[in-house]
Amino acid sequence: MISTSIQCYLYVVIRHQAEFVEHRYRINWSRTEFCDEIDEIQNPIAREVLRKFGVEHPIELTTFSDIPAGTGLGSSSAFSVGLFNALHALNGDRVTKHTLAAEAAAIELDVLERAMGKQDHFAAAYGSFNVYTFNADESVTVEPVYYDPDIVESLNTRLMLFYMGNQRDASNVLKAQVAATGEKEDVLTAMCDMVDPMVEILSGRGVLSDVGPMLHESWLLKRSITNRTSTAEIDTAFERAMEAGAGGGKLVGAGGGGFLMFFVEPSRQPDVASALSGMPFIKPRFDTGGSRITYYEPKRLA
Repeated sequence: MISTSIQCYLYVVIRHQAEFVEHRYRINWSRTEFCDEIDEIQNPIAREVLRKFGVEHPIELTTFSDIPAGTGLGSSSAFSVGLFNALHALNGDRVTKHTLAAEAAAIELDVLERAMGKQDHFAAAYGSFNVYTFNADESVTVEPVYYDPDIVESLNTRLMLFYMGNQRDASNVLKAQVAATGEKEDVLTAMCDMVDPMVEILSGRGVLSDVGPMLHESWLLKRSITNRTSTAEIDTAFERAMEAGAGGGKLVGAGGGGFLMFFVEPSRQPDVASALSGMPFIKPRFDTGGSRITYYEPKRLA
């Protein structure tokens, strides 16, 4: 598969606390937790990652995000990757992006036993454009796409992300997709066949306007896997955008809600925005750095 990430970030802040604080762990997410034992922590990713690192010194963990959770943009994967990155840095360890992605995926898939793939963890860790091959032995091969910056900038100006306004747990949709996969190998093969043409476009050897129809085709393939992927509301919004001039689009994430992404020529973007009035939209820009440490001061309380 080919994947990238956008400049909408989830931030993880972790710091040592003084030994005399009232509670060993302070975890700030959609709620604030004060705990003395790791087993008491309600945030499942925070609990299991802190357990893996054997964190016993008092710490405060805070997370905040540009985009709400449960909207199909991989927020849980970004959190797990970011938390691994922060804790490795706090310990003074340097690890590769591949290690970050693999460790984060193992927590969600193997420890928490969530119905999901590894693709979001690798996209969050690496950033930029990459082709990922998920091998039968559970290893992952990462090949960077050598893109033309002018083509990527043109693509930046033609993408619109519209928020459907609903947050959801994608696990049920993902379970239905997994159950249907054995009977949909032809669909998965057709989706894989789109990788090379997209690489050609990004490298400047293809036609940029072909991205719209490719998105449309990939969406039709994706929604054919299970009827839980789309809804009447999603279908209606999709039809309105296409009638207003979108060149193609798809739902981002597992399905059932979240963000609709459309490829729209700049001259038609006001029409598409008007057709989907009431749905907030953003103009995403591609990220090239992946997960990274933006501030580092490990000995402030020493």
